[in-house]
Amino acid sequence: MVDAGTVAAPCHYWRSTVAYPDELLSANERVVIHKHPHWKMLVLPVLVLLVTVAACAYLASLVSEQSWHLIAWIVLGAVGVLVVVWFTIVPLIRWRTTHFVVTTQRVLVREGVLSRSGIDIPLTRVNSVQFRHTLFQRLLGCGTLVIESASDEPLEFDDIPQVERVHSMLYRELHEDDEPARQ
Repeated sequence: MVDAGTVAAPCHYWRSTVAYPDELLSANERVVIHKHPHWKMLVLPVLVLLVTVAACAYLASLVSEQSWHLIAWIVLGAVGVLVVVWFTIVPLIRWRTTHFVVTTQRVLVREGVLSRSGIDIPLTRVNSVQFRHTLFQRLLGCGTLVIESASDEPLEFDDIPQVERVHSMLYRELHEDDEPARQ
C-alpha cells in the first residue's frame, strides 16, 4: 500500500505528488523516494486543535450571559488562536517541511522552517541499511530506518512511513550496479 503522499510509478520508483525541487538535484540524478514523516506525528496537534476549539466554545457559552462577555470572548479567541498556532500549525508546518529523500545518488534529509538543516549521504558511502519497528509502529505502517555509512555513528531516521518498503528500495538502489555482474 502506498501512502497518500506518493504514487506508484513504473519500475520501482516513487514520486511524491509534490516533487522534490529539481534544482537541488545533480545531473543524471532522480528521486526514487520522497517522504514526509509518518502522519502519527500529527495526531497530538489535531487533538489539541479539537480540544481547544471545544474548550473555547464551551467557555464562550458559559460567559455569554455575563455583562463582560465580549471581553471574555476576545480573550478566549486570542488564547485559542495562540494555542492552535503553537501546538497545531507549527507542528504541521514542521512536518510538511521535513523531507526524507532517496535519489539515485544519495540519501537526503531536510528539516526546518526558518532555520533549515540537512544531511546528505552519498549512496557510495552507505555500508548497510537496517530498519526497526515495534508492533504498534507495524500497525501504523512506520518505523526507524538505520543507515550505516562511513561516518562514526549509524544515522537513525524515525517515523519513516512504510519503512520496510523504503529499506528494500534503498537496498535495491545500493545494489543496482551489482545486478548485471551477477547475471
